[in-house]
Amino acid sequence: MSFLGLSGKTYLVLGVANKKSVAWHVAQTLESEGAKVVYSVRSQARLDSLKGLLDGKPVYLCDLEHEAQTQQLAADVGREHGPLDGVLHSVAFANFSKGMQPFHETVRADFLQATAISAFSLVELARALKPHLKVDASIVSIGISSQVTAANYGYMSPIKAALESASRFLAKSFSADSRVRFNSVNAGPLKTSASAGIPGYLHNYLHAEKMTFRKAALKTQEVADTAVWLLSPRSSGINGQGIVVDAGMGWNFFDEELVAASSRLPGS
Repeated sequence: MSFLGLSGKTYLVLGVANKKSVAWHVAQTLESEGAKVVYSVRSQARLDSLKGLLDGKPVYLCDLEHEAQTQQLAADVGREHGPLDGVLHSVAFANFSKGMQPFHETVRADFLQATAISAFSLVELARALKPHLKVDASIVSIGISSQVTAANYGYMSPIKAALESASRFLAKSFSADSRVRFNSVNAGPLKTSASAGIPGYLHNYLHAEKMTFRKAALKTQEVADTAVWLLSPRSSGINGQGIVVDAGMGWNFFDEELVAASSRLPGS
């Protein structure tokens, strides 16, 4: 038996976008450990783009912006595959309708839509799935490192902070009548397709790489491995936590190399 004890367990994974996404790495790792993975993607167009990856696997369509679809997903998955041992919520969406703006210029409609999909959807999903979860199920969401305040990330940093907070409050709320756990994995900058679309992201990614203790970039599989561990029974003592996975970036502000570079006098 594997140390993680995932064989024969069933998990719902939301947010697979392509082979580079965290959700795909988590799903593949779960399956390699003997777990059954049920997938949920946002639209038929997304499903069509994933045909080569998800052929033969149980897949459901659900746009988390619409609560009715979330409720239908929970009912269908619960009926056909429940009770579930865990859920991965790896979903984020942002519509910068006026382009990238300073945070104080954020458009209300954009912010509220992104909050509904990227953060509050975890609450709606947990509520809808509650009757279909095992008493000790694990719910894991994918957030960002607390150090990510880059201007070019727009308003998503506070929304991801809301996601982590929602996860913690769900842990408390569910504890009244279950042992369902909620935790988030707060990742440093990753090389994913979604991040590639952020203006100036490459510069931040390279800077983050230099800020890690090991001087090597964070890998998506490293984030996925943490999520899989949190989904497993081996993390049963972890609840209401935000686990930062950033290869030490957040504790390396005064890295000697970076200090020397930033303090160098012009022309020196």
